[in-house]
Amino acid sequence: MVSEFARAAFALILTLGLIGLGAVVLRRYGPNALARFGKPQAVRRLAIVESLVLDPARRLVIVSCDGKERLLLLGEGQLVTPVDAPKARAR
Repeated sequence: MVSEFARAAFALILTLGLIGLGAVVLRRYGPNALARFGKPQAVRRLAIVESLVLDPARRLVIVSCDGKERLLLLGEGQLVTPVDAPKARAR
């Protein structure tokens, strides 16, 4: 009876220790640690720089593609003609 209790306590301590060790490893190396060992990621050409919600149906989006930024008005199932986005001003 006592040996069964000791065995269960040891298993619990071992399990909690392994969970704690896993948490320390993830904190140390970050969640993208496994991605570093895989194949390199392709260079992304398209990125959303900023987005601003105007109302529930429309939003303004600055999209960067191949180093050029475009301002898009999205909403109501349509896209208004994109225009070149002005450069950001220093505040």
